[in-house]
Amino acid sequence: MQNTIISVKNLKKNYGVFEAVKGISFDVFEGEIFGLLGPNGAGKSTTLEIIETLRQKTSGEVMVNGLNLDKEPDSIKKIIGVQLQTSGFYPGLNLLELIALFSGLYNQPVAPMELLKLVNLEDKAKSKYKEMSGGQKQRFSIATTLINKPKIVFLDEPTTGLDPQARRNLWELIKSIRKEGTTVIITTHYMDEAEQLCDRIAIMDEGKIIALASPDKMIDDLVASGFEKPKPVKSANLEDVFINLTGKEMRDE
Repeated sequence: MQNTIISVKNLKKNYGVFEAVKGISFDVFEGEIFGLLGPNGAGKSTTLEIIETLRQKTSGEVMVNGLNLDKEPDSIKKIIGVQLQTSGFYPGLNLLELIALFSGLYNQPVAPMELLKLVNLEDKAKSKYKEMSGGQKQRFSIATTLINKPKIVFLDEPTTGLDPQARRNLWELIKSIRKEGTTVIITTHYMDEAEQLCDRIAIMDEGKIIALASPDKMIDDLVASGFEKPKPVKSANLEDVFINLTGKEMRDE
């Protein structure tokens, strides 16, 4: 039986009379990659920010690794890592300096080169943050979420704006984080990304969860309902062509 590491029950968030999150409930299992999907304004980022202790809820109960959000928010902060859609780093500092800064903020000793090696940035250790490409910045942002050795990592649209090569590289990084036993919660607008990475996904729309299952189960249920794609599915797509022609190895993005 899988252990529940996050439990959300009847979570609501109102802004005045507007209901952004309308009484949703779901569990996240320890060691899985869980996706929270939905169109803009669906309430998924608000939901994550509440669990991350960054935003106040209106009502409901949230438990994170057995800790009650209302009573133990500081304890929750110590066991999670959060990568936001936009990360603010001092652009003139190099990566080693930034890691030292975050290590001090967390009061957590860290081996900088080992951390950079994990995200394939050891050769950029002395490079300034502002000098790196979009894919490198995203990988470094994820690296900083691992400094405090979190049990849970939250990634909010981590591959937005990246080219296909950089996206695939980041997928491998996320899978490697999960292999170390860390639970990963991800939001994305890329359905292929969710299908490749997530063990289960919750689809939100207008503040409600309208489906929750594994990607395979959702697809099988749709096919069983009689759905047919208007165009035959080929064994490859244009992104596969791009990756095949430009090379599959990790390289600077």
